[in-house]
Amino acid sequence: MGVSRLDVFYRRLLLTKLFIGGWGKPEDLKRIFEFRKIIGDREKCKTLVPVDYPVYINKTEELTDCHIHDGFFISPLEHLVPGILPPEAVKARFQFIVPKRWQKNRPVCIQLAGTGDHFFWRRRTLMARPMIKEAGMASLLLENPSYGYRKPKDQLRSCLKNVSDLFVMGGALILESTVLLRWLEREGYWPLGMTGISMGGYMASLAVTNWPKPIPLVPCLSWSTASSVFTTGVLSRAVNWAELEKQYAVNSVYEKEIIKLLEYCGVDSLKMGTEVQRNMDSVENLLGLVGGVRIPEDRLLNVETQSEMDAVHEQGSAVSSVNSSGTNTQPQTITAHSVGHGKKTDSPKCCRPSLHTESIGFMKGVMDECTHMANFSVPVDTGLIIVVQAREDAYIPRTGVLSLQEIWPGCEIRYLNGGHISAYLFKQNFFRQAIYDAYNRFCQKYPSSQ
Repeated sequence: MGVSRLDVFYRRLLLTKLFIGGWGKPEDLKRIFEFRKIIGDREKCKTLVPVDYPVYINKTEELTDCHIHDGFFISPLEHLVPGILPPEAVKARFQFIVPKRWQKNRPVCIQLAGTGDHFFWRRRTLMARPMIKEAGMASLLLENPSYGYRKPKDQLRSCLKNVSDLFVMGGALILESTVLLRWLEREGYWPLGMTGISMGGYMASLAVTNWPKPIPLVPCLSWSTASSVFTTGVLSRAVNWAELEKQYAVNSVYEKEIIKLLEYCGVDSLKMGTEVQRNMDSVENLLGLVGGVRIPEDRLLNVETQSEMDAVHEQGSAVSSVNSSGTNTQPQTITAHSVGHGKKTDSPKCCRPSLHTESIGFMKGVMDECTHMANFSVPVDTGLIIVVQAREDAYIPRTGVLSLQEIWPGCEIRYLNGGHISAYLFKQNFFRQAIYDAYNRFCQKYPSSQ
């Protein structure tokens, strides 16, 4: 299947660059990777967010068909990994859109924002208000860190400044979604579920991996990992590779320390150099580019021996208080000083590939570490997951990476004709129908949950 020409053309119209600040501070990356080991395991996260975590409503507006409540709370990530969030993002803001008349039960769908979806207008207009009219379903719209009111002052529009900012956003949204799901449960709403489009669908998927109960999930125009998005999708052309390559070359900590903290070793981490290259070539042909950067399979990551990786894992895994049975007993805050640097060893050095190729490989590694669904717990009931995909999506390459069916057996995949942009603009009704179907499936399977 080819890629959408509209996707490629639309991306060419946008001249902004991603990650102009580079990879992010090495100490921040280390703290993020250590926290990923905790948040990637649902059992370890049971006590991270208190059941009665405080949530506040500070404004209510009445419309003809609904009430709109504006609310906020402090992101739990600020307590668990202090200082990792920019100051503007510490306060999590949301908008809760509730129908004046419920049709059946009191269903609520938490909707996370896609790329460029600042504040609440877009989701409220295109999804939340139609869902009230069509199904009497409420929506809770959570604002992403680095977006809207939570955007850092030095960030240009939607362009995340550092690669690490994406990982911070994901960790924050997992915890913040847990806060909101528990708050909605306390308030008596049922059933509860999550959705999102593009990056929002991906973040919703991450959040559901952490929820300890069956829950409907409808990720739209997202897939199993963000690594292919930034290495072979059309967005890879927007990445500021010059700055990333410079930092990777100048600061040896990325190659000698950071890369040894990466634990994801799925089969798709070794396939990028072959299968995905064909997808990259098709995008380049549409862009009118000649040739591409081929990534040798054995050059993507500086793979150490198993004994070295085991040693690094033993040193870096003591972030939370875990007893001999593996049960988390006490969450701890992760400071820059509490993170180990990993054991340095002298491994044989192969012929160094091009700096650009190494930087792509490092991007692949860090993205898979923090965003690959196989690095997180499997949702409690994958039969409640309906994934909506665009067949010719040039933003979300599916070639060469594990499919969601492989990671989440039992989930349903629905395909739409066309690409990412056309689906976003013209297929919102298909997204909403998938949400209704997932909720109906949940109510039939778990009627006693009410």
